[in-house]
Amino acid sequence: MPKRAPYRAIVLGVSAGGVGALKTLLATLPADLPWPLLIVQHISADSDGSLARVLEQGCALRVKEAEERERIEPGTVYLAPANYHLMVERDGTLALSTDAAVSYARPSIDVLFESAARAFGPALIGVILTGANADGSLGLRAIKDKGGLAVVQDPADAASPSMPLAALAAVRADYVVPLAGLGALFQSLAGAHGRKGKHSGR
Repeated sequence: MPKRAPYRAIVLGVSAGGVGALKTLLATLPADLPWPLLIVQHISADSDGSLARVLEQGCALRVKEAEERERIEPGTVYLAPANYHLMVERDGTLALSTDAAVSYARPSIDVLFESAARAFGPALIGVILTGANADGSLGLRAIKDKGGLAVVQDPADAASPSMPLAALAAVRADYVVPLAGLGALFQSLAGAHGRKGKHSGR
């Protein structure tokens, strides 16, 4: 059986309860995280862009809003700006779009995940955290269909379990973990040079 290609990026989707979850997660990640981390947090269209500053406090990683045609770099967290879909091009640069809302959301998790799945194929880790809708479930399935890794927060651990439950209904996740275990999982995957871990049993 061939080895899985080394991972190149993490994409993460979160909604209700997300700011607290992201602060908790980012505080556990090392400055030398070997991948870029691309995040869609559902935010209001008139958000003032302060989320990056809030999340960077107590975090060893650089946290910033994504910019058009920006090339992603390891050890950096990219947030979808308010009222823009965030996408990854095949050349590893970012694109922003004001196309119609998807799953009632702009930015949409599905849009990011589906574009990243096309760009990175099996070298992608997709993560769904707390949220009150089903956005991200189709995108996580696209990641799995391309051979990537699917990680879902344990619904029992989520502030709002609807999004993790929808993801688990759509995808056989590779890992179902509490929020407190995600940092350790990422570091384990980094240390394993991208080898696929054991299934959660779901």
